[in-house]
Amino acid sequence: MSDLIGLFNLLAPFFGLIGLGFFCGKVVKQPEAGLAWMQFFLIYVALPCLFFRLIADKPLDELANWPFIAGTTLATFLVFVSAFTIGWRQTRDLPQAVMQGVAGSYSNIGYMGPPLVLGAIGIAASAPVVLIFVFDNLLLFSLVPLLMSVAGVERLSVGATIRRIAWRIVTHPFNVATALGIAASYFHLRLPQAADQMVNWLSGAAAPCALFILGVTVAMRPLWRIPDGVPALAAIKLILHPLLVWVLLSAIGDFGAVWTYAAITMAALPPALNIFVVATQYDVGVERASACVLIGTIASVATLTAVLYVIRIGSLPYDLFP
Repeated sequence: MSDLIGLFNLLAPFFGLIGLGFFCGKVVKQPEAGLAWMQFFLIYVALPCLFFRLIADKPLDELANWPFIAGTTLATFLVFVSAFTIGWRQTRDLPQAVMQGVAGSYSNIGYMGPPLVLGAIGIAASAPVVLIFVFDNLLLFSLVPLLMSVAGVERLSVGATIRRIAWRIVTHPFNVATALGIAASYFHLRLPQAADQMVNWLSGAAAPCALFILGVTVAMRPLWRIPDGVPALAAIKLILHPLLVWVLLSAIGDFGAVWTYAAITMAALPPALNIFVVATQYDVGVERASACVLIGTIASVATLTAVLYVIRIGSLPYDLFP
């Protein structure tokens, strides 16, 4: 019983903030443009500070765990392929299939991942959390523009698309924060006290702002029906993805309980709000993307709770092949 109470106390604030945002989005009639500054603050200020903090005090050898990176990134790629294949068989439409691939593979690793995993497993999980965040984003946000370019949606040549991807990777605020954190770790740099306090405050604001924005954004997208394929995509995201991470990491090597459980939990997170953002950017599968985020988030109340519960009571061995 104490494990269930502890798990409830861990998860309730996360889903409660999403629910609060959803409630406010339904009840308070404000123009959607009002979210713009909150989203800017989150993406360009608060979350970069959070990722800088997670990396800056980590030894570089923890961040150079290439077998772990290969296993988790391969798992994300394989679930992308699985969801993409379902989309292709349903629609025979490449852009729609790409968006279904994203919906089935892109976890809420930026908004929910760091605070939830660190709260559930501990600060020792910060290195695997950062690695999964960086390399899953590199994978998916390289694949999507390339495939959309092949499909003719991007309206750029493949070479121009590759140059754009490279520029976005180099200049993205999360990646800039990661690079600065690695530099701080390598040179053993410490921020001045005043700057460090600002970074701490901004880091603390990242999770509540992100979860509230997620709820508001979903509330502003009325769901009249559940599009075809959404239940299957939710199952791939919430069940297949963590299972595949567990199997691949067990097969590759012994990464220890903290790293493996952190990876499983990251994979078990619901679909990210960025799925809807990408769908809107390309004007492809917007209704399905919105439904995936909503249905996946609701379903994850049960699936994510189950994953964390079996980890907490010790019923899930971290290595399938000891």
